[in-house]
Amino acid sequence: MQDHFSLVEHGIRRYGRFATRPATVNPLDESSRTPRALRRLRLKEWIGFTLIHPELFSSLIMQDANFLASSETYAYDRARRALYQHAANARGGSLRLPTELPDAKPMFAKPGYLLRYDFAAGPGRHRLRIDIAATDKAPAFSGELELYADRASEPLSVSSRLPGGKMYTHKALYPAEGVLRVGDAEFVFDPSRDLAILDEHKSFFPYRTTWLWGTFGTQVDGGPLGANLVARPEVPGEQEESCVWSPGACEPLADIVFEQRKPADPLSSWHVTSRDRRLDVTFEPEGRKDVKHQLGVFAIDYFQLFGHYDGTVAGHPVDGAHGVCESFRARL
Repeated sequence: MQDHFSLVEHGIRRYGRFATRPATVNPLDESSRTPRALRRLRLKEWIGFTLIHPELFSSLIMQDANFLASSETYAYDRARRALYQHAANARGGSLRLPTELPDAKPMFAKPGYLLRYDFAAGPGRHRLRIDIAATDKAPAFSGELELYADRASEPLSVSSRLPGGKMYTHKALYPAEGVLRVGDAEFVFDPSRDLAILDEHKSFFPYRTTWLWGTFGTQVDGGPLGANLVARPEVPGEQEESCVWSPGACEPLADIVFEQRKPADPLSSWHVTSRDRRLDVTFEPEGRKDVKHQLGVFAIDYFQLFGHYDGTVAGHPVDGAHGVCESFRARL
């Protein structure tokens, strides 16, 4: 694969796994009989991070469904056993999330709510900035994290067809350094221990969309170790986005199975395996956040659990690796 290429070139979209993120990712550039403006209404875009820290569970995201733009972030203080959440909405299509990441500075800014990512042009450091005012339901969030791009995992970069749609995602694990403040609590990130897991999507999902998804990360001698795990309706023969990250490699996985031990228990553990058994882990939740939106013909119903994974991945033992697991159902 050439080093510099785009997801869509001369109107033709590339499919498969890529060794690196395409220089430009804009699914709307693909030739189609459907007007571009109508296709934009079907495009779902987001850039988010899952933060890995021993005293904190946290994630942050900015997303644009083109009928609604929004941002959400949460922090679970393990010592206090307290979950705090912030969210804000904006006009659909207003975020203009970047098609190119080097030098990109995507931002969600509303009064009292600022989330900004600064992506470096080279193999230096990316930066996350959070500045969210306190509300009557949650304390203020603030801080900056620097992500070591030169010590990141190999990237996951996948373009594939879905039943009734198309998907593109880019993911990577970054050692993280800095401070995140949640009210009067301060969490210091150590790049030899802590991580930020990038999740970028630019996808056309089916109107009725479902998936089970999980991710986790830790650091071992040589670099980040972790996994991205998805079970969703697939087109036979298409590349899936599941993978294992080991130091110096991003290896594909297929046929992921999620088994909830006690479906009636909202904090039940999950057993997650791959068909070839290179991944065999158990996810033990520590807490849960729920999101539900009902917007007429559009609806979202999902929950995300945060906790830790134990088991084996690509021959490596995993013991208490922090991560998340979620169920997503929507009409998009």
